[in-house]
Amino acid sequence: MAERRSKRPKITRGEDDYLPGNIIEIELHNFMTFNDLKCKPGSRLNLVIGPNGSGKSSLVCAIALGLGGDPQLLGRASSIGAYVKRGEESGYIKISLRGDTEEEQITIMRKIDTRNKSEWLFNGKVIPKKDVIDIVRRFNIQVNNLTQFLPQDRVSEFAKLTPVQLLEETEKAVGDPQLPVQHSALVLKSREVKKLEKAVEQNGEMLNRLKALNSEREKAVERVRQRQELLAKVESMKKKLPWLKYDMQKVRYMEAKEQEKDAKKKLDEAAKTLNDIREPIEKQKQEKATLDAKCKKISGLLNENSKKRMELLEKENRLGVQARGKYNEMEELRRQEESRQQRILKAKEDLAAAELELASLPLYEHPKDEIERLGSQILELEFSASQKRLVKSEKEKLLSQKKGVLRQCVDRLKDMENKNNKMLQALQNSGAEKIFEAYQWLQEHRHELKKDVYGPVLLEVNVSNQIHADYLEGHVPYYIWKSFITQDPDDRDFLVKNLRSFDVPVLNYVQNKDRQKVPFQISEEQMRTLGISSRLDQVFDSPDAVKEVLTSQFALEHSYIGSKETDQRADEVSKLGILDFWTPENHYRWSVSRYGGHVSAIVEPVARSRLLVCSTDTGEIERLRSRKKELEEINDDLEENFKSLQIELRLLEDEGAKLHKQREDIINTVQHEKRKRREMESRVSQRKRKLESMENEDDLDTVIKKLIDEAAKSNIQRCQCVIKIKNLLIEAVSYKRTFAEKHMTSIEFDAKIRELEVGIKQHERFAMQASLHFENCKKEVEDHRQQLAAAKRHAESIAVITPVLGKAFIEMPDTIEDLEAAIQDNISQANSILFLNHNVLEEYEECQRKIEAISAKLEVDEKELRMYSTEIDALKENWLTTLRNLVGQINGTFSRNFQEMAVAGEVSLDEHDIDFDQFGILIKVKFRQAGELQVLSAHHQSGGERSVATILYLVSLQDLTNCPFRVVDEINQGMDPINERKMFQQLVRAASQPNTPQCFLLTPKLLPDLEYSEACSILNIMNGPWIEQPSKVWSNGDCWGTVVDLLGKSRC
Repeated sequence: MAERRSKRPKITRGEDDYLPGNIIEIELHNFMTFNDLKCKPGSRLNLVIGPNGSGKSSLVCAIALGLGGDPQLLGRASSIGAYVKRGEESGYIKISLRGDTEEEQITIMRKIDTRNKSEWLFNGKVIPKKDVIDIVRRFNIQVNNLTQFLPQDRVSEFAKLTPVQLLEETEKAVGDPQLPVQHSALVLKSREVKKLEKAVEQNGEMLNRLKALNSEREKAVERVRQRQELLAKVESMKKKLPWLKYDMQKVRYMEAKEQEKDAKKKLDEAAKTLNDIREPIEKQKQEKATLDAKCKKISGLLNENSKKRMELLEKENRLGVQARGKYNEMEELRRQEESRQQRILKAKEDLAAAELELASLPLYEHPKDEIERLGSQILELEFSASQKRLVKSEKEKLLSQKKGVLRQCVDRLKDMENKNNKMLQALQNSGAEKIFEAYQWLQEHRHELKKDVYGPVLLEVNVSNQIHADYLEGHVPYYIWKSFITQDPDDRDFLVKNLRSFDVPVLNYVQNKDRQKVPFQISEEQMRTLGISSRLDQVFDSPDAVKEVLTSQFALEHSYIGSKETDQRADEVSKLGILDFWTPENHYRWSVSRYGGHVSAIVEPVARSRLLVCSTDTGEIERLRSRKKELEEINDDLEENFKSLQIELRLLEDEGAKLHKQREDIINTVQHEKRKRREMESRVSQRKRKLESMENEDDLDTVIKKLIDEAAKSNIQRCQCVIKIKNLLIEAVSYKRTFAEKHMTSIEFDAKIRELEVGIKQHERFAMQASLHFENCKKEVEDHRQQLAAAKRHAESIAVITPVLGKAFIEMPDTIEDLEAAIQDNISQANSILFLNHNVLEEYEECQRKIEAISAKLEVDEKELRMYSTEIDALKENWLTTLRNLVGQINGTFSRNFQEMAVAGEVSLDEHDIDFDQFGILIKVKFRQAGELQVLSAHHQSGGERSVATILYLVSLQDLTNCPFRVVDEINQGMDPINERKMFQQLVRAASQPNTPQCFLLTPKLLPDLEYSEACSILNIMNGPWIEQPSKVWSNGDCWGTVVDLLGKSRC
């Protein structure tokens, strides 16, 4: 038998006879029936006596609630506010406990009020309830354990405890503190064992059924597999079929290419012939152009001659008119001489009338100041308007420039974005089906990112040389071109979460400041000798993060670019330590074995680029977008400023127009007055001159002679004009003759050119037909090329030729017809294999998977079952041995106590194999000699007998428990005097034992002539309306008679 484990360590009494955790003092205020109460319990047995309703149970409630218990524990009110004395708002409970030493005193205070609120204080300081629970648990005070704390309202509950519950309460109260923990662990493990046993049994039966079922399906499965092998062969043949179609399309493409070459050759010949014929025609046209220029010059001279003749004719006509006027004037003079004297008289009368009218005309004051004021205002407005016009002109010029720049930017951006779309389309055609959606999502959510995000990488890389694009695309894996690159971990997580559905990779770039640029492995002289021009990391432009990722991930700085000369000297390049380089035809790679140091070489043809054919600069696109937005904002501002300037200028012009109108009106008035006076003065002056002229006129003969001389001069000038006209006519005839000769020569050249052009039209038709034929051939080649690319993509989408698949293709027919026939034969053979259940293979494999899964589960469950069983055996041996010893000790004390009362009783452990949740403690008693031991219950014993058994069971735990105190409320109710006396003797005897816990026994009465000991303390509860004076006498130590006399007087 295993050695018995030790009990909880016993707590010894101090010199003050108190154990740690004993209640030293209880103080109540406005609690239940008490206004104020302060009592100091003894260290052993405390008999709390008092009439019913005096407040004994209130003391029990105070202990429970003051030490962290809940109201529901007491079986009375469910809220803490119900324990405040009626008519009061608040109260408190204050309990002082003995510490580990006599000097240490622990005071726990609980303030309560009718609002159901509590406040906890420890030694005068406010603390939370959990700290109070920790202090109580430190002394193993369990107010919720019926073996330690049995209030009046829960006495019946103790009697109702099942054996299982009684065992649980006993384990908590006495014995090894590990017992309840071990018991709980055994209960849990036993439940797991039962579950595992049931699972093992069910899985075993299921496994046998599945194995039997699969053995019946094996023959049908074999036929299915034969059919699947034939169908798999058919699928392999179907994979070759598109590659045969690709080869056929390739032949057609090469034929179209040859036709294109022939058409190009014929077009070049026709163009050469046409050029040879066009040379003389061009010469004729040049000569004709020279003649036309001369004709044009002569025509200009003729026009000039005609103009001069017209001018001379007009002059001659004018002179003739003058001469005829002189002759007419002479005739008029002869007629007028007769009335000259009458006219002189009339002129004198007219002069006198005009002078009289001039003298009567009033003077007009000139408004000079007003005109100057308006003039200055007009100048200021015109200056402001000129300034505004200057600013407007500058703004208009700047706006025009900005609009031109914006148009260029928009056109450039459209062109760049069109390239972006082409590249995204190329990615989509290559397999990235949702790349457009991913790119659009990134553009819409850029504002949510912490740093710049690049992608897809294809859009960020700009390769100017198409051959270098072939190299770069061949070197970098396909997945990287559709990837997005972040520069912040949070951005990476954000993109991974949101771009997962678009099937695009997301990479995070972390800058490595320590990374140094890798120098060239060979000298410039060696590079020139071998034809090496650069490295792969130097042939493209991209953002730094993108370039760093491509370079660091795919070793671009170690891949060199060579020429055809490098291709011929590949072995020399490898000897210089360059293990990766590209030439126009091949890609060379060397690898060194890690084990033997052997060097192996791989030479692959350079594939043409499919993605980088239209690469562009994404950074440039972003800059153009920013520039476009900036220009649009600038243009909007300029247009707004321009409109405001127009409005301001219009207002200035309107105001200036008004001032001009006012000034013009004043000036017109002034001029009108001046003109009126001048006209009057002129009229007077004219009439004076007329009169003087009339008075001073020469005689008629002199005037006529003068007129004859003037007419003669005019006729002489007319004669000179006629002579000049004659000379001009002679000159015009000469020009006409020359123009006619030149024009006839030009007409002859036209005829010759038309004759030559008639012959060239036939050759032009031949050249046009050759050109159209070449374009058709070119288009046909492009169509065949696209069909060839589509056929290749289709073939690659169905199957990529691997070495294994290539060997399989060799064994298959080489023509489409033979291959299709072979496919049909294999399909026929597969269809000839019949079976009833078409899903038998799936069912067989599914059943096989279930068998494997159940077998694995069964093995795990059996292993776990053995482990649990071993653990239970070890734990059970330890727990059960300790528990049996504990129950044996309780039984010995319990039986002895019953024998002393002349009755019989025993305590036994009710065991149930591994059903640990059914283990319990059975209390069996008999109170009659003739009867047999019966399990304690309401069916077999009376209430008093159950009370005796209960208190004796609690007494039996006295020596085994290490709790600081125990409370039993009115347990003696219902006992007969004999049993009550015996029970009391047992309590007194137990309280006298060393290290016995403090005990509170509450009862309304005590039997007379009981035997007491020094361990007993009597606490009388005296509570009522006349208790104040007797309580003072009692407290002073006077006799009981004095107390009774005072009580009687107070009632009188």
